[in-house]
Amino acid sequence: MEISCLPISASHRAKLLSAGYTTLSSLSSVSPPQLSHLNVALQEAVDILKVSSESCRVEVQDGAVEFCKGAQTAWDMLSEEQALRHISTGSGDLDSILGGGIHCKEVTEIGGVPGIGKTQLGIQLAINVQIPYDFGGLGGKAIYIDTEGSFMAERAYQIAEASILDTFDNFGCQLKEIPEKLKAESFLANIFYFRICSYTEQIALINYLDQFLVEHKDVKIVIIDSVTFHFRQDFDDLALRTRVLGGMSQKLMNLAKKFSLSVVLMNQVTTKFTEGSFHLTLALGDSWSHSCTNRVILYWNGNDRYAYLDKSPYLRPASVHFSVTGKGIRDATSQCKRVRMM
Repeated sequence: MEISCLPISASHRAKLLSAGYTTLSSLSSVSPPQLSHLNVALQEAVDILKVSSESCRVEVQDGAVEFCKGAQTAWDMLSEEQALRHISTGSGDLDSILGGGIHCKEVTEIGGVPGIGKTQLGIQLAINVQIPYDFGGLGGKAIYIDTEGSFMAERAYQIAEASILDTFDNFGCQLKEIPEKLKAESFLANIFYFRICSYTEQIALINYLDQFLVEHKDVKIVIIDSVTFHFRQDFDDLALRTRVLGGMSQKLMNLAKKFSLSVVLMNQVTTKFTEGSFHLTLALGDSWSHSCTNRVILYWNGNDRYAYLDKSPYLRPASVHFSVTGKGIRDATSQCKRVRMM
């Protein structure tokens, strides 16, 4: 059960969510004095924990039978996974090392330095998920959560136009046959865009996504660009940050499974000192590394962009050359000039 459903005041709910307490289970080991540090009176903290405990008991009793009914055979799981289609990245080579593209029911983390193409890839995925089922796509919609203000509607329009043209070229269709729903305007209308300006807004939105997805069952991808931005800026208490991020990552994994969609998390890089030297690593540390199913690292090799599959439960590590073109993400082209970041 989510904290947002707990019968307490809105101000107390907001304080709990901001501190990373998103579910009843997250309050199970908390004492009233600990809770009072959130500017909650001690007696109010006692009352909150009492309500939480009672609600948790009811949830366990009501949910035990439903949980047991949820058993599934491994064969059913494999058959279901094999029946799912993947979301193309726009690059056939990149799709290949990913086992066909970005997987539904999984969380994929994509990290890299500024200017490498993370946002370009995020926009490409938000467009490609909308390719109709008859043309090899999912025919779904996208949620784009922008924490840095890097999403560009004009760029999305360009990528949508190119994706439509490529799709029709691949299937040998005439441009005059393009229906209204396959026009660039319709593709942009199917991207639900959220601009997030703080980590509390980010947590609140992710907690709201469950309800939003119930109302918009055709959403097939959730993109957060980037998941790390506000957590690197606004946190001094690393233990609190770890707890908040843990609850958030668990929520995203549950959403991916529950709604059979893909969650894609863009991540920034930071420097780490090991063995006497500094090197680049993905932000948020080792604890965050367990928060995704797959991890792809984008990097420069001279003037060329590469993608490295760093983590997957069933695919071997591999690296592939790709390009960011006027059309979007594509297979590598020769002499792709690198733009230096100042």
